[in-house]
Amino acid sequence: MQEYLTETFFLDFKNPAFDAFTREIEAKQNKKDLAVQLYFLVRDAFLYDPYHLDLTNAGMKASGILTKKRAWCVEKSTVLAACARKFGIPSRLGYAIVKNHLGVEKLLRYLKREEIVFHGYVELFLEGKWVKCTPAFDQRICKISGVSPLNWNGLEDSLFQEFEQGKRSMEYTHFYGDFNDVPTELMHNEMQKFYPHLFAEKFETKEFSFKHGKV
Repeated sequence: MQEYLTETFFLDFKNPAFDAFTREIEAKQNKKDLAVQLYFLVRDAFLYDPYHLDLTNAGMKASGILTKKRAWCVEKSTVLAACARKFGIPSRLGYAIVKNHLGVEKLLRYLKREEIVFHGYVELFLEGKWVKCTPAFDQRICKISGVSPLNWNGLEDSLFQEFEQGKRSMEYTHFYGDFNDVPTELMHNEMQKFYPHLFAEKFETKEFSFKHGKV
């Protein structure tokens, strides 16, 4: 279990920025309640924004993500995994291919296909088992999309509602597995396979940006 408690290049939770970010977390509570508090902190600290994707090494570091006000699912998952390790909760990162059926018309114009590759989530080891959670969709974005914010109790998997008010919201079609650190090479390869145009052209506008490489 030690590998899921260790600081990594991307999960750099010893950076002083994490002390400030988690200053209101009560460290003496039990691990389950602590994990739930961290989940809600990360979920709502950033406005979910899938329109500015930074796949560079610098862009993927958890401490750098903390300087932002907006973040996409991979970034939020990285921050939560790092926060968990800071408080002695084993964490690992999970990724999937999903189809999001709510409010993604704009995103589909840029991706040019309905699959959203490398949707990020987190697995935390609590009370003897691994439990999945998705801190991506904050209260503000859920209100805009007309869905309920995704809660998590620390005991059961929470991977976003399949249906909301009779309408399909999110569908998981493939799981990549779990990882000790952000698998940037696999992420690049999969995104290039699904979205080759993003790597062939330059995208750097206020509406949409995409950075890749090892910067």
